[in-house]
Amino acid sequence: MGWFGASVRRQEDPRLLTGRGRYVADIRRADALHLAVLRSPHAHARVVGIDVSAARRAPGVVDIVTAADLGSVRPIPVRLSPLPSLVACLQYPLARDCVRYVGDPVAAIVAGDRYQAEDARELVRVHYEPLRPVVDAAEGLVADAPLVHTLLPTNVVAEWDVQVGDVQAAFAEADLVVREELRIQRHTGVPLETRGLTAEFDAGRGVLTMWGPTKVPHFNRGVLAGLLELPEHRVHLVEPEVGGGFGVRGELYPEDFLVPFLAMRIGRPVAWVEDRLEHLVATNHSRQQVHQIELALRCDGTILAMRDRFLNDQGAYVRTHGVTVAALTSAMLPGPYRIPAYRSEVACVLTNKTPTGTYRGPGRFEATFVRERALDLAAERLGLDPVEIRRRNFIPPEAMPYDVGTAALDTPIVFDSGAYGALLDRALERFDYPAWRLRQREARVQGRLVGIGIGCFVEKTGLGPYETARIEIDLSGGVVLYSGIANLGQGMETTLAQICAEHLGIDPASVTVVHGDTAVIPHGGGAFASRGAVMAGNAADLAARQLREKLLALGAHRLEAAPSDLELVDGRVRVAGAPERGLSFAELARAALPGQPLPPGVSPLLDETAHFETTHMTYPYGVHLAAVEVDGETGQLEILAYLIAYDVGRAINPMLVEGQLVGGAAQGIGGTLLEELRYDEAGQLVSATFMDYLLPTSAEVPHIDILLTEDAPSPLNPLGIKGAGEGGTVGAPAVLANAVSDAIGVSVRELPLTPDRVLEMVRKSRM
Repeated sequence: MGWFGASVRRQEDPRLLTGRGRYVADIRRADALHLAVLRSPHAHARVVGIDVSAARRAPGVVDIVTAADLGSVRPIPVRLSPLPSLVACLQYPLARDCVRYVGDPVAAIVAGDRYQAEDARELVRVHYEPLRPVVDAAEGLVADAPLVHTLLPTNVVAEWDVQVGDVQAAFAEADLVVREELRIQRHTGVPLETRGLTAEFDAGRGVLTMWGPTKVPHFNRGVLAGLLELPEHRVHLVEPEVGGGFGVRGELYPEDFLVPFLAMRIGRPVAWVEDRLEHLVATNHSRQQVHQIELALRCDGTILAMRDRFLNDQGAYVRTHGVTVAALTSAMLPGPYRIPAYRSEVACVLTNKTPTGTYRGPGRFEATFVRERALDLAAERLGLDPVEIRRRNFIPPEAMPYDVGTAALDTPIVFDSGAYGALLDRALERFDYPAWRLRQREARVQGRLVGIGIGCFVEKTGLGPYETARIEIDLSGGVVLYSGIANLGQGMETTLAQICAEHLGIDPASVTVVHGDTAVIPHGGGAFASRGAVMAGNAADLAARQLREKLLALGAHRLEAAPSDLELVDGRVRVAGAPERGLSFAELARAALPGQPLPPGVSPLLDETAHFETTHMTYPYGVHLAAVEVDGETGQLEILAYLIAYDVGRAINPMLVEGQLVGGAAQGIGGTLLEELRYDEAGQLVSATFMDYLLPTSAEVPHIDILLTEDAPSPLNPLGIKGAGEGGTVGAPAVLANAVSDAIGVSVRELPLTPDRVLEMVRKSRM
């Protein structure tokens, strides 16, 4: 059968569902010690002195380090969006003279077990001199605001002004200008498994081995090698099973330096696993932005220009993502619409809160909410159906490739392919939009608050510049695929096996996929920006094609047949129409050993390596539709129907794509309705437990209907595929906010849509 496009069950699942998967907490090294981190209780304070003497005498304590013990170690560098202005506020592994957020690491304690390490942590005495914190980005801009980093003249760490076309002229000739302030709250990814790491140093060989979830193992290897002053080939990262990534896991955090540093310093393995409080306090936060959006339109709904100013709350330091989220928001704000003139003014502001990074759909979650709310407001002012105003402004298929005029991640935003209007029409039909409008009218007669929302977007996936794949057939005939990608739960082992099996004529279950191990895979880009299928998939496709050609050439030589007369079936190369004439993969592997007679142009060994390279991203696109009902007495929201229509170019495994979209929608719903990292005036996080930081359950997440289309394959890669990891998340805030606004007749200006906030809007609608 053809494996590409087949809904094959995930090969990873049996070991995970039966408890045979090994996560970082399951890695037990002999004689291992455990690390605990002392974190700042203040949002902003000078560190006057640290006394560790009592802690050193505590039972089981082996070592304690503060910043003074780290010597001249450099701060953790930026991986994405590096800018010169960011260097002054990078984070050191341990705070030196000043702490800048509640949770800032101050000291690391290593003891015989976790209990001893945490008990000793309580005995460390730190003398702090509290300083006034900056807890709001807007407050950080006022003249007398404290400086989060005194090496900078202001709290603005980066700012830019993107201009496309003549915005001023477009606004001057507009029939209608729509303005709104829109706020996206701070929240974060909450994977089932918290962060953790185990490190062991072999002093005899000078090799450092680390086990821990990392989505970019080769980048992290390079950074750690530099910080620890080791050659890269002596730093070995191994990725065990991963309990979810979502952008927050796998980057290089302070603890990821401290664990291997102390393992080398002590000469024994060191392990660390964060608890949930640490995760919510110390792991990257995301999303928090305040926008001033303006749309200029003709009276028929045609968009003439868009103008936006926004503040991006950066937190206390710049971590490995740099200012990527703000850059993506600015670049992707125009969305799937033809907007002749566009301006985006951005300020990334430092605050005394946990540093920020990416979370599933970074920049697009925010941009889609802002743009789609503005479109609904314009439709209301013009008396248009929200569907119609979108139809009138979509970029047409014949305009592809379409240069938006913006850029992010050093890449111009040029949409590769798309039929946005066609997808919307199919989504409306599947959702039965006219019927829902009829039900809405009937509900309103009964006094019920029912609303219908729509959100359209373009995604960004498949970030380069390259990915690596190597496929070998061993002497037993077994097929092994080595990939530079990481597997964070997205099913890469299955999809890569399908691609390989498609070319080699075998069952995907017979392909072993190896990933996340820098000792056997020397180069790789990793898993982020929905790049797995696009980058690793195309690299695997190239390597499998090369290996297929070698098998056919070698088989033709041995069977005395033309390559065109041969076929690959069930692990054999055989003559088509004469299946008894054939050789197994094992036989051909032995025939390909060095020293064996080979046909001209065929190198020894059944082993092929390929690199897929690209300088352009791919752009899948989608539509979310939802119907909601608001309880006017409590503010509670019930999602009555939810549809995601999404075009991925070509789907390697439709079932896995649907799973990604449903999972992403659940997180998007959580970020729209429930989740918020709230701080008080002193910079204390007041939603640091699951009693206060609420996550969606089956009670909040409805059945998600998926309409998967393949109308616009990407012309930028041989497989025509686009990424699918974030499309379920990106449209959620827009569709639900628009539905709630439609239900109660009051503009949604702020997320999350908690019951108390919705109830306040209902009360305003009745005044």
